[in-house]
Amino acid sequence: MKIAVIGTGYVGLVTGACFSEFGVDVTCVDNDTTKIDKLRNGSIPIYEPGLDSIVERNVREGRLHFTTDLAAAVASAQVVFFAVGTPPKDDGSPDMSFYQQAAKDVAAAMGDYKVLVTKSTVPVGTGKWLREFITNNLAIPTDFGVASNPEFLREGAAIEDFMRPDRVVIGSDDAKAIEIMKELYRPLHLIETPIVFTSLEAAELIKYAANAFLATKITFINEIANLCDAIGCDVHDVARGMGMDNRIGRKFLHPGPGYGGSCFPKDTRALTTVADQFGVETRIVDAVIEANERQRDAMLAKIESLVGDLEGKKIGVLGLSFKPETDDMRESPAVDVIKMMAAKGASVCAYDPVAMIEARKCLDHSVEFAADEYGAIRDADALVIVTEWNQFRALDMERVKQLLKTPKIADLRNIYEPDDIRALGFEYIGVGR
Repeated sequence: MKIAVIGTGYVGLVTGACFSEFGVDVTCVDNDTTKIDKLRNGSIPIYEPGLDSIVERNVREGRLHFTTDLAAAVASAQVVFFAVGTPPKDDGSPDMSFYQQAAKDVAAAMGDYKVLVTKSTVPVGTGKWLREFITNNLAIPTDFGVASNPEFLREGAAIEDFMRPDRVVIGSDDAKAIEIMKELYRPLHLIETPIVFTSLEAAELIKYAANAFLATKITFINEIANLCDAIGCDVHDVARGMGMDNRIGRKFLHPGPGYGGSCFPKDTRALTTVADQFGVETRIVDAVIEANERQRDAMLAKIESLVGDLEGKKIGVLGLSFKPETDDMRESPAVDVIKMMAAKGASVCAYDPVAMIEARKCLDHSVEFAADEYGAIRDADALVIVTEWNQFRALDMERVKQLLKTPKIADLRNIYEPDDIRALGFEYIGVGR
């Protein structure tokens, strides 16, 4: 089978590479000539563990191709995936201009039956719109199918999530399209991956609903952590006791500075705009969005309680990406925390294992960037841990103490045990501990 993937961003590149690993002939399309040239030369534009080797292997074996020629890619494909960006607009609704342009280009290139599959996260009703739009813009009248196949890829674990997913969701009301999608996903069916077939609208909503629920779990445990701080108990004990209930589960019960990244902030806001369009209130999701924004302020208050007035203080920050194993800085809590500290007069020296290049695009020149974790700490009044990279979990604490002006640590990800660190002579604060 031959497929085309329009868009070589995070979702498009992972999707194309992983399908080629299944033996599918994949052509990834992008209108960014520079990006396509780099991909052809083996340069991967995003950091995702394992992706570079999959791309290299499948390009070498002739199953994975990169091009700017959308018409040629669509003409030879049986399935066309839309994996273009849908960034949030100022009102929180997704910007569909890239998707609509891609749909226009695909309509002009079609000449025989194809399944048009939405992989991007899009508003409910997009599949219906796509069917009408393609029908009205076909250069040559032809039959086609429409499907929604939302992605559930975690940055930093995307390859595993694609190869061994919890489930695959396929929304369509076209029997031929469903059979073709079944054949495409046959390698996952063979390892007994649950495949959910549903309507276009339900598939579109599943993506938003799943991310909003996970964002709610994160926000809930953050509020419980704040309550634990006030009461004087340990949120880890509370989370452990909650997570043993199978109806709740242990995952996403880890308190911190709030969620970030490319999905949760965008998708929670988008869900509320969809609900508004249908005249439905989303009070829980609205509250989650507001509480997540407040969590950044709570982190600043913790740091101030540790070091006092931030004016003239130097703070060493470890971790800049919104989560470990990615260089994604989109809506990273670290950006907000650093900017708030700088606004209070602090100077910041920061380090991240892979996100330094992206971080420089988000943070102004007032932030100094260190060569390693210990360089960020040197002569600082406090250490603030914002992203839980593994290499920060076993710092040489004697060296840390010697490098800091004062032995103070604000651990915003709870990667250390408070009693252990305090026994070493540090002032230590965590989240809910």
